[in-house]
Amino acid sequence: MQIKIINKSNHELPNYETIASAGMDLRANISEPITLKSLERTIVKTGLFIELPIGFEAQVRPRSGLAAKKGITVLNSPGTVDADYRGEIGVILVNLSNEDFIIENGERIAQLIIAKHERAEWIEVTELSETSRGEGGFGSTGVK
Repeated sequence: MQIKIINKSNHELPNYETIASAGMDLRANISEPITLKSLERTIVKTGLFIELPIGFEAQVRPRSGLAAKKGITVLNSPGTVDADYRGEIGVILVNLSNEDFIIENGERIAQLIIAKHERAEWIEVTELSETSRGEGGFGSTGVK
């Protein structure tokens, strides 16, 4: 599929790193480094503006390496970019480690996944069908 994009950053367009990659890395587009202290959050701009077709969304997700090695993750994961949004893509990063993290211009900070979605139409009823699970949730099936 083709998606219109405006790139106001000095960085290359997001791309798939391998033939089977689902996500494309987003890069920080900042004029000076940002120091993200422990438990702080900030919005990091990317310089990217997109026009998605209706029926699709762009999901902003953490990069697994940053999360596992540095404790840096996307706070509202996954963040959603709707098809009618025309503003700059920003990434809400949070530092869950005990150490400061410095974000540099051009650093790969998150990944972007393009996903098809459906629109739901509610059918209001007075009862739902029975299942073996019923109302069980939040760990009701156990941990082992």
